[in-house]
Amino acid sequence: MRIRLAEDADLKVVADVTEAAYAEFTRGPDDPYIAHLRDTASRAAEAELWVGVDEDGVILGTVTRCPTGSPWREVSEPGEGEFRMLAVAPEARGRGVGEALTRHVLDLCAAAGEDVVVLSSLAEMSAAHRVYGRLGFRRLPERDWSPNPHVDLMAFIRDGRTS
Repeated sequence: MRIRLAEDADLKVVADVTEAAYAEFTRGPDDPYIAHLRDTASRAAEAELWVGVDEDGVILGTVTRCPTGSPWREVSEPGEGEFRMLAVAPEARGRGVGEALTRHVLDLCAAAGEDVVVLSSLAEMSAAHRVYGRLGFRRLPERDWSPNPHVDLMAFIRDGRTS
């Protein structure tokens, strides 16, 4: 698998992959969060939208790194890295795509001097939590939060104590 920044021609496919990966965690086709998940143009312009592609160029997964100053940051503090919307196409699950994308983001954060990396995740996203645990993340309950009354997000952190 090769990891690269998403290009304009990728944005619809990235939106489709992200929506499909999150489908089991949304409240159906009318969930307003779906529009947010599909807003790949804003993520590409206001953050870093990365894709993992196979040898034929098929997009297998995606992740958004939220550098300092990005409006896509949610739980990070100054000097910390953050990423969001890790999504693996359902047909590509179990192939290490999510872990490879997460490792890539961790490398980008380290290169930017961000030795602490944080993220938010739904409690139901246990497969992602296993990846995060393998990569040294631990729970950060003091930063848990709710963007709306029906969504409770858990915070995770990777720092020098968990590397």
